[in-house]
Amino acid sequence: MKLRGVLFLLCLGVCMPALAQEHSAGTLTGFYAEFRTADVFTGPCFANSEVRLTGHEAALAWHIERGAWKGVALGGLSVVAVVRANATLGDPFSNPLPAKTVFLVDSRASQAQQQALVEFAQAQTGALLKDVVAVEAVPIRFTMDVGGQHGAIALDAGETVRLRTRALNSNDHLCTNEEVYYPPLAANLHHAMPVVVLQGAYRGNHLGTNWEEAGRRGAFVGTFAF
Repeated sequence: MKLRGVLFLLCLGVCMPALAQEHSAGTLTGFYAEFRTADVFTGPCFANSEVRLTGHEAALAWHIERGAWKGVALGGLSVVAVVRANATLGDPFSNPLPAKTVFLVDSRASQAQQQALVEFAQAQTGALLKDVVAVEAVPIRFTMDVGGQHGAIALDAGETVRLRTRALNSNDHLCTNEEVYYPPLAANLHHAMPVVVLQGAYRGNHLGTNWEEAGRRGAFVGTFAF
């Protein structure tokens, strides 16, 4: 018994510093939303009619509830990345690069926080968001489960990005062969579900085009934690 007690204490002495270090590093958690100019929940018949013709654009949004990125606290702040790619995003037979990105960072963030928000978003998306043509600080409002409805979000990034969604229902199964045809563009998502875009719009001056979507099964909402 004494030997077991000594071994337990030794193990505790080894493990506790590692646990303390992990705790001090913190965990980033929050909400995620994404909408495209192509259906992400669809069947092959619909997807084949859109591929290479549309779906080149997307808006990706993160609201960080708590945590830090490289030592910079980001809790309560949001960032939105709007990207215009060279091909239909998610098409395995086409290269989306080069792609151009506009970042909309939370206007409440300090200069260091704004930079950390951009770097955080880029780290979740590989090379997709590397070519940045503009960074703008705007008020961002990101509300999940609007009206208590699961899958319903309200996102406003200044006057530039607007998104409203609702959960899928039986009426959204048009060919009864639908699936998540294009997965989300961001990594480290703890959960993500396809939803319907009630209103999705980008109105800006840096990507050479504006767009507006309604009624498309072209969005994801979810959470991230890592």
